[in-house]
Amino acid sequence: MKRIFLLVLTNVMVVVVLGMVASLLGVNRFLTANGLNLGALLGFALVMGFGGAFISLLISKPLAKWSSGVRVIEQPQNADEAWIVETVRKFADKAQIGMPEVGIFEGEANAFATGAFKNSALVAVSTGLLQGMTREEVEAVIGHEVAHVANGDMVTMTLIQGVMNTFVVFLSRVIGYAVDSFLRKGDDRDSGPGIGYFVTTIVLDVLLGFAAAMVVAWFSRQREFRADAGAAQLMGRKQPMVNALARLGGMQTGELPKSVAAFGIAGGIGQLFSTHPPIEERIAALQSA
Repeated sequence: MKRIFLLVLTNVMVVVVLGMVASLLGVNRFLTANGLNLGALLGFALVMGFGGAFISLLISKPLAKWSSGVRVIEQPQNADEAWIVETVRKFADKAQIGMPEVGIFEGEANAFATGAFKNSALVAVSTGLLQGMTREEVEAVIGHEVAHVANGDMVTMTLIQGVMNTFVVFLSRVIGYAVDSFLRKGDDRDSGPGIGYFVTTIVLDVLLGFAAAMVVAWFSRQREFRADAGAAQLMGRKQPMVNALARLGGMQTGELPKSVAAFGIAGGIGQLFSTHPPIEERIAALQSA
C-alpha cells in the first residue's frame, strides 16, 4: 500500500503544487475574469502538464544516481565489473545507441535504465541481481534495460505523463469553474473565482491524478513486454530472458525510487497501479512471440 501511495502521490503532486502556485500568482483570476477563457486555460494546462514531466525527465539520471546510491563504473575494478561494462557496450552497439553510463548499486535483485536521451543514458544493476543470477541471466536483464533505452521508453512515458497531466489540469479547472458558477449564482464575479473553484480544482487534481496514474501504469506494462522481446532480440534467442524472468519470480526483489521504478526489471504494486505485468504473463508473452 505504501508503494501505491508513493507512486500516485508523486504523479499528482507536481500538478497540485503548480496549481496552488498559479492561484497565488493570480492565474486563476485571469482565466475567469470574463468567463472561462478555454484557449488560455488549454495553454496553461499544457505548460503545467508537460513542464513538470519534462523537468522530471531532464533530472532523471542524476536523481537516480543519488536516490539509488549508484556507483558509476569509471574504471572497472575487477573482472565482473569489466564484464558488465563490455556487455552493456555490446548491446548498445547492436541497438545502435550511444554507450550508456554503467553503474552498480547495493540492494536486492533489480536493475534499471534512465536518462533523457538515448545516447547518454544510465544502466545500473544491483548487487543482489549479480549475486543471485547466472551470467547469462544477468546478460538478459542488461539486454532488457538497453532495450528500454533503444525504444525511447523514457521519453515516451514522459509524453504520456504530460498528456495525462494536461487533461487533469484542464478538466479540473473547467469543472471547478462550473461548480463555482453554480454556487455563486447572482454574485458579482469581478472579484475572481470563489472558494468553490479552489476546493473543486484541488480535489479533482488529486482524484483525476489517480485515474491518470492508472493510464500511465497501463502503458508502462506494455513497455515491459517490448523490452523483454528486445532483450531476446539482442541476445539472439528467447531462453535467457525467460530464465531470467523465472529466476526473478523466485527472488526477493528490491524497491526502486519512484524516479526509476517504471524502468526497473522488476516491479508490481497491484493490478491498476503496477508498472510491470506479472512475471508469468511476461514469460508467456515472450514464449508465444
